[in-house]
Amino acid sequence: MKNFKNLFIALVIVATTASYGQTRINLYGNYTFQDSFDSYYDPGRYYQGQTQDGFQYGIGIEREIRKGTYIELSYLRLDTNAPTQYYVGGLRDTFADFDVAFNYIMLGANQTFTKPGSKVEGFGGFMAGIGIVNIDNPTNNKSNSATKFAWGLKGGATIWATKKVGVKLQAQLLSITQSVGGGVFFGTGGASAGLSSYSTVYQFSLGGGLVFELGK
Repeated sequence: MKNFKNLFIALVIVATTASYGQTRINLYGNYTFQDSFDSYYDPGRYYQGQTQDGFQYGIGIEREIRKGTYIELSYLRLDTNAPTQYYVGGLRDTFADFDVAFNYIMLGANQTFTKPGSKVEGFGGFMAGIGIVNIDNPTNNKSNSATKFAWGLKGGATIWATKKVGVKLQAQLLSITQSVGGGVFFGTGGASAGLSSYSTVYQFSLGGGLVFELGK
C-alpha cells in the first residue's frame, strides 16, 4: 500500500502540472445502486449485508495531455447505510444497520471522441486510487474506518450547451477491493477486526453533472 500511495502522489503531480491543452472542472451527481457483500472466514465466522442506494457527489479536475486525452483527479463521496448480519462463534447471529460513508480519491485517464461540428462529445475512462470507508454503529455508538485500493470505469457523453459549459451524462462502476482485513469494514462492534477474508464492494451508478472548460 505504501508503494501504491507514493506512485499515486507522483501521478497527481504529473496530472496537475501538465501544460498541454484544455483544463476542465467536473461537478458530479450520481444515483448509486444497492450492492450485496459477504465474507465467510469459516463456518463459525462470517458477515453478510447490503449497502443501500444513495446519492453520490463529487468534483474532478481534468488536464488535457494530448488531443482528446485527459488525466483527471477526482473526489467522490457516498453516504448510505448497510444492514448487516454477522456471526462470530456466539449462540446466535447479530444484526446491525451501519451508517457508512464511502470516500474516493481517484486518478484516471479519459479518452474523448466527437464528430466535427457536433455538440455531443463521447468519452470513456479508467481510474484507480484509494477508497476510504468510515463506519458508525448506531447500536453501540462505535466507529471504524479502513483505507483500501479502489478502481473504476466510466463512459458516457458530454453535451456542450456553450463552448465553455457542458452537461455530462454517464454510467460508472467503482470498486473497493478488500483483499485482507475484511472484518474491519463491517465488523464494528460485532465481527472480529481480525477476520481476514476476501470481499469486494461494487458500486454502479448513473448520473452526470456539469463540465466547465477553462482553457482557450
